[in-house]
Amino acid sequence: MSRPLLFLDVDGPLNPYAAQPERRPEGYTTIRVPRAGGSATESGISPGRRRPLQVWLNPGHGRALTALDYELCWATSWMSDANRWIGPVLGLPELPFVDFGDALFDERPDGVHWKSGPLLAHADGRPFAWVDDEQGEADHAYMAARHRSPALLWHVNPRIGLRSDDFAALAAFSDSLDPSAVLGPGVLSVTHGAK
Repeated sequence: MSRPLLFLDVDGPLNPYAAQPERRPEGYTTIRVPRAGGSATESGISPGRRRPLQVWLNPGHGRALTALDYELCWATSWMSDANRWIGPVLGLPELPFVDFGDALFDERPDGVHWKSGPLLAHADGRPFAWVDDEQGEADHAYMAARHRSPALLWHVNPRIGLRSDDFAALAAFSDSLDPSAVLGPGVLSVTHGAK
């Protein structure tokens, strides 16, 4: 059995964007990412005058992530831009990413997060962990009904980002996967991080 996938969101788990805006968390560095696109009519500001996006990243997270027994994959609206702006600060190699295509930010009437369907398609039956700050009960039910392998939906508080207990939970999940186990239809292990 190949290693499980670790679907990794940026804003929330890696960039604690909801922390007090005037206080960068300890151990984090600040990067400023130019905002692409936009038009004067869209925001009232000409594209060349838009303030860059402030992103807080902890360089130690890269080592902690690569030490886990997972195949890392970006699962973020940053998509390929995560390899340009986020990965280098964390010391991560270029990672595959889920291309959300038309599903990007598409709100569903059933309350399932717009990432859930594309993540299942990308996993293609493989065990995975999904680290994000936006999953809900609808996503747990959606995954349980459609994914035949173990999965961990791990919620991270966007005020504090990834912490040592989050990395311990991710390690415990990957360690719990028995390569010789035969999984039947509908078998799913879904856990929600208590934050």
